[in-house]
Amino acid sequence: MTNALDTPRLQEWALGMARHVAKLSKDPSTQVGAVIFDPKRRIVSAGYNGLARGVYDTEARLTHRETKYKMILHAEKNAILFATGSTHDCTLIVTHPCCAQCAALIIQAGVRYVMWPKPTPEFEERWRHDLLLTWEQFNEANVIVTEIEECPEE
Repeated sequence: MTNALDTPRLQEWALGMARHVAKLSKDPSTQVGAVIFDPKRRIVSAGYNGLARGVYDTEARLTHRETKYKMILHAEKNAILFATGSTHDCTLIVTHPCCAQCAALIIQAGVRYVMWPKPTPEFEERWRHDLLLTWEQFNEANVIVTEIEECPEE
C-alpha cells in the first residue's frame, strides 16, 4: 500500500484543497482544514475546525480561548466523522500538525498516512509537548507522517 499523494505536485494540490476547506471555519484565530483520500486518490471526506452542528458560533465562544478549546472539533475529527467510506489505509492531509488527541483518533480510524506543512519554529516551540506525543503515537502505530516542504510562490 502506498501513499495516495506520493508526488510533490499531488501534495501541493491536496494541501490547496485542505486550505480551501479551512476557509469554512469560523474560528477567528486559526482556520484548519483536513481532507482524506483513499488509496486511489478519491476524496473520502473533508472537515474543518468548528463547533458541533447546531451549536451557536458565538463570538464569546470563539474568542475566549479556554472555552473554544473545550468546545471546538478539530478538522481531522470532523473529516473522520463525516467520512462516506472506510478510512482504513487512507491518506489524511491537514493544514496544521495534528494534536495528540487527533493523532489517537486518526490511528483508531485506520488512516495510514498523514501529511501537513512543515511547521514554523514558533509553532513547534508553542506546541512542543503535544507534538512530541503526536509523533510518539504515530511512530508506535506505524502511521507514516510527511511534513511537506512548500514551494515558494512564483
